[in-house]
Amino acid sequence: MTDGPEKEKLEKKKGFFAFVHDWNKLSDLVTPRHHRRIAVWLEQQCAGPDRRMLLMAFRGAGKSSLVGLFAAWMLYQDPNRRLLVLAADLKLAKKMVRNVKRIIERHPDTKHLKPPAKERDQWAADQFTVVRPQELRDASMVAAGIGGNVTGSRADVVICDDVEVPRTSGSPGKRADLREKLAEIEYLLVPGGVQLYVGTPHSYYSIYADEPRPEAGEARPFLDGFARLVLPVYTDGPDGKRVYAWPRRFDEAHVNRIRKATGPNKFTSQMLLRPVNEAEGFLDLDKLGRYDGVLDYRESLGRAVLTLNGVRLASASCWWDPAFARPAAEGGKPGDSSVVAAVFGGEDGRFYLHRVLYLTVNPGNPETEAEQQCAQVVRFLEEHHLPSIHVETNGIGRFLPGLLRKALEKARVAASVVERSSTRNKAARIQEAFDALLADRRLLAHARVWETAFVREMRDWSPDVRYKGRDDGLDAVAGALSCEPFRFDRSTLPDRRPDWRGTAPVVAPSSGWEV
Repeated sequence: MTDGPEKEKLEKKKGFFAFVHDWNKLSDLVTPRHHRRIAVWLEQQCAGPDRRMLLMAFRGAGKSSLVGLFAAWMLYQDPNRRLLVLAADLKLAKKMVRNVKRIIERHPDTKHLKPPAKERDQWAADQFTVVRPQELRDASMVAAGIGGNVTGSRADVVICDDVEVPRTSGSPGKRADLREKLAEIEYLLVPGGVQLYVGTPHSYYSIYADEPRPEAGEARPFLDGFARLVLPVYTDGPDGKRVYAWPRRFDEAHVNRIRKATGPNKFTSQMLLRPVNEAEGFLDLDKLGRYDGVLDYRESLGRAVLTLNGVRLASASCWWDPAFARPAAEGGKPGDSSVVAAVFGGEDGRFYLHRVLYLTVNPGNPETEAEQQCAQVVRFLEEHHLPSIHVETNGIGRFLPGLLRKALEKARVAASVVERSSTRNKAARIQEAFDALLADRRLLAHARVWETAFVREMRDWSPDVRYKGRDDGLDAVAGALSCEPFRFDRSTLPDRRPDWRGTAPVVAPSSGWEV
């Protein structure tokens, strides 16, 4: 924001690491090695052309304190800067502002930035303004919760400090809402401004993930293009031994205590900084196999053969869990997806989840919603050579079997419709269908299934009655799996031994039945 001689003067001011070192010396603290690394990285990135950054460091690393120093240093470098701190809630953002105010008041290089006593109204809890050459409408630093109203504000620096927490990332709806609100930053940040995210992942679908999640509709990571500095509590060295980032405070014994107390998932996300669901997931997605390929249907000598990647298929089950399938704008509520799932059983003893189709309807179509869905189901059955489909008749599905039979007859597709009514608890059905197959690693899903919302449902699902996430895809697949027959092993039976009981039949005296 400053040009000419003033800019030349600013460039001669001390760097960030020296600023941190002076503060720690004043506070009788030692600057740990990982703090030096963070300080050098932040300063280098700010000097570059693209100043969009993501800093992830393990819990307890002191990253928030260091970011507070970074904010004070930015104002020391140029008092005309306007900083906005966004956090999951206003209370957390105000904590950062108070920390920066304290640094400005005490640091020898920033004491002159504190306004005189007569201007203490500019030194508030949620925002403050330093002594600066320019008259600007916005304060020097402002705190705001992620849900707060910052429309109309302008900022040279936006710090997103722990915007992702369980409260903002615990469900697909909350994660979508968080992304939508963070996208507004582009309207607040001046061209060429600094944008810094600081935090730890709290979900597999974290905003900090370095790879896109296709099943969540992502074509690229949310923070694609951001410079990243990731500091886990330890890394594996070339010799296989762990190298600890802060061995004086987080040695092997202390880290192992944290892992034991918090559980493996939370430890992985908060200390190793790998995006996983913090809650211990019930359905282990790592045990779901993956395959690619197409169905191969052939007829020979009057017999039909269906194979998949060279495996002959012995059975097929299809399940439709119907719902209105209306777009959200038309009144559809979250979780009311209409889903069709197809599972094939192979002669190799494994089950192949070949397709999971989330049906959609077009409100402007002259056909009714039910007719549109039936037409999609007919195509689904025909394309995948399915001989029958089970339709769950609970709720709105009561009248669908008749409509579907008419649609099949009209399209000349030979498939039967079986009406099924579910009386058991949904969580129990899902648990029973997946538990044994996943444990035995006999369930595989097609690559196209991995791109659907089914994978997200499976990763998030919990049998807890308080779980409010989507599970319609899971329910449809569980229904299809429940229809698959049990096939006995075809191994050769051993030769039958001679009957040691003799040749006369044995009669049970009480019942008269021959044994």
